[in-house]
Amino acid sequence: MLDKRSRNILIIMGTAIFIIVLAEVFRPRPLDWRPSYTSADKIPFGAFVMFEEIKDLFNGATVERVSRDPYEFLLDSTYSPNSAYVFIDDNLFFDQRQVDELTKYASEGNTVFISSRNYGYIVGDSLNITTEIDYDVLNDTLQPKFFNTAFESNSEFSKGTFRSTFEKVDTLNTVALGYLISEAPEIESLNYISVKKGKGQFLFHTLPEAFTNYYLLNGNEQYAAQVLSYIDSNEIYWDSYLKSGRKVVTSPMRFVLTQPALKWAYYLGMLGVIVLLIFKAKREQRIIEVIKPLENTSIEFTRTIGDLYFQHKDYTDIIAKKITYFLEVVRSKYYLSTQLLDDTFILKLSQKSGNPKDKTQKLIEYINHLKGKAVHSEQDLIELNKKTQDFNL
Repeated sequence: MLDKRSRNILIIMGTAIFIIVLAEVFRPRPLDWRPSYTSADKIPFGAFVMFEEIKDLFNGATVERVSRDPYEFLLDSTYSPNSAYVFIDDNLFFDQRQVDELTKYASEGNTVFISSRNYGYIVGDSLNITTEIDYDVLNDTLQPKFFNTAFESNSEFSKGTFRSTFEKVDTLNTVALGYLISEAPEIESLNYISVKKGKGQFLFHTLPEAFTNYYLLNGNEQYAAQVLSYIDSNEIYWDSYLKSGRKVVTSPMRFVLTQPALKWAYYLGMLGVIVLLIFKAKREQRIIEVIKPLENTSIEFTRTIGDLYFQHKDYTDIIAKKITYFLEVVRSKYYLSTQLLDDTFILKLSQKSGNPKDKTQKLIEYINHLKGKAVHSEQDLIELNKKTQDFNL
């Protein structure tokens, strides 16, 4: 059982851990300002609102969320004619296979809409466009405008944005659609273009923050709708694969730790195991130390004394001591008197020891014979030792 001091310490520790767990569960969560752009994230730079409203923007068009690599999707799927593939993320780096399939897709009369600060060198080389990004920490307030005078945009973007504009475009196949005005009125930079490809087009836009929850819920929804109005399609494919906030689960434990309920269940389970081990360790019997028993030195002593007598060849004294020892064992074990070693004694010893009467008689008679001799030889000692050893006491 635990003593009072240990019990108090465990109670205090348990209470402290319980309070910490409660504080962690119920404390206000700080806003997560990381760029996500996923349709499931409700954080400021997620795209939950955009995905929920996109059907209304396209008058009930079918919207399909694509969670596969665009190369695999376009290669394996039978996509609808006059459709649009929408990519929105802070940075998009397409590989050569993806660019080839997207170019083929656009050439067949479809639209590829890409809103990102950067598109990678492969897209730039294929479509002859180059972007320039100003990573100044002290961001300007960006005011996007359209060359189409029918669109009036009063939106402003500052928090979490970087000024990304087109530095180089293919003038033969490119139509300028929009531009950015920074805080300095004289600076105007191209940020929205259409690049014709076969029967279709690529739409490149450099302000993906316009489609995030934060800006859509703060009076900038009109600008996002006007940007997407250049898409005229009945089927919309929404990319959910090339996203900064896409969750990649590579192990069961990583999945557990990314889910709040599973994570706290795991932590509480580990805490329970620790408490169980503490109590179990206190209640288990301590290991009993193996104590080596003391050696019976009397046997060694007797052997030493016997060797000493034998070396001096005092056979008479040794025979006398062996007879004395034998008779002492008979007295202590069988409670027989050894004063008179007669026939009555022989009969009782034979019965109690379980030895045959003739064997018992020979031993006692030999003892009487030796007790009657004054001088003894080595052969007498050997014979006595043999007879006593063969006699079962």
